[in-house]
Amino acid sequence: MKVLILPDQQAAVQRAAEIVARTVIAKPDAVLGLATGGTMLPLYDDLARRHRDDGLSFAGVTTFNLDEYIGLAPDHPCSYHHYMRETFFDRVDIDPARTHLPQGDAPDPRAASLEYDALITAAGGIDLQLLGIGQNGHIGFNEPTASLGSRTRIKTLTTDTRRANQRYFASFDETPRYAITVGVATILEARKCVLLATGEAKAKAVFGMVEGPLSAVCPASALQLHPRATVVLDEAAASALELTDYYHHVHPQGGESVFD
Repeated sequence: MKVLILPDQQAAVQRAAEIVARTVIAKPDAVLGLATGGTMLPLYDDLARRHRDDGLSFAGVTTFNLDEYIGLAPDHPCSYHHYMRETFFDRVDIDPARTHLPQGDAPDPRAASLEYDALITAAGGIDLQLLGIGQNGHIGFNEPTASLGSRTRIKTLTTDTRRANQRYFASFDETPRYAITVGVATILEARKCVLLATGEAKAKAVFGMVEGPLSAVCPASALQLHPRATVVLDEAAASALELTDYYHHVHPQGGESVFD
């Protein structure tokens, strides 16, 4: 696991966006796995700016988002379909036909989950999976105790996750209880993974992911098994780590080592 520690949120976001941009430049038809949530908002802003100012093109890119709430139609203002259109897709030159999210309003969510996992495989798999991390260590909506061998499926959201997402809904009762999420094993099949975490509120989860034991209690710790996982942090998110001196030694100022 490559751990890059940047001075602040802005620098961390720029570093993660640079990794995504380099992937797309090197492979214009790349398959990207995308994430949602507050952490990703400035990252999508940065990528949209690179498209507008630097000509970064997403015209040949295919995307698969990690999750969607069950029961929400794509045009629902709180759906991740809507989030992605508003924050990213409508701001770049990506082909809407190449963008994919789980179908939260599918008549049979279990069948939709299986079909989504198969669609990722049919596309050749994910070249770069973008991830955030929840305060309880979840990636996607793979909550604590999620199987590390899981595929795309239905997950029941924890009360803490629902409370964290309540700000997007009128009330806690209206915050969805279930979601379709890409599983841990499917995430680990991506050729590269990049996880972005900023802020002190994520510090405990980051510690569990990077330096804690491999455990389903912290699903993000499964990234310890990935051969090409990069964790991009600001100082606040890295504040609970015990080996920061080493991470800075290997990757000074969050840069590349001589062998990267």
